[in-house]
Amino acid sequence: MANPIIRGFRNLTRFSGRDTRGQFWPYAGVVFALVFLAFGVSIGLWMNALFADMSAFAAAHPDAATVHSSPGQYSIQIDGGHPEAPVPDFTLFFVGMGLMLGSMVLLLAAAVSRRLHDRNLRAYWGLLPVPFLVIGMTVFLVLMDQTMQGHAEPNFGLFALLFLNNLVYMVALVSLIVMLAMRGAQGENRFG
Repeated sequence: MANPIIRGFRNLTRFSGRDTRGQFWPYAGVVFALVFLAFGVSIGLWMNALFADMSAFAAAHPDAATVHSSPGQYSIQIDGGHPEAPVPDFTLFFVGMGLMLGSMVLLLAAAVSRRLHDRNLRAYWGLLPVPFLVIGMTVFLVLMDQTMQGHAEPNFGLFALLFLNNLVYMVALVSLIVMLAMRGAQGENRFG
């Protein structure tokens, strides 16, 4: 099969065998592009709904909102103390982000396994950044929840944990990318 992108999608569940760099990177690039496109569309839809709520609030409560409009610019400033002021619902945003990241991991899992096999490495190396991604998303959601609940004191311990976790995650991710980018083993190896 000459097209590495089609080959990648056809082999979504095949974790055995080997993929060369030329078979892996075009497929991985398309997966990244599709996931980021879907993320951009979902952000646009979420923001559009938020702006619609703000516009409706501004129209219903002109005393609690200031609208500035000029060619190429439109802004709404809302008094946050108003009891009916719209509050962004970040739950859908974060659930959508989690689903898209999960989709990307699932779409790339088999291809990463085969690429690591080409380097004569076990596929488990592909899991290196995953625990740190999960920890980071969980701690971030807890911090956001605390912020939205209006806690007077920010939790600097959790913030420090998130910061350190993200540093380790970046090191793990870069290490995995380097492993995937390096030349494969020459000839036969234990994976084919």
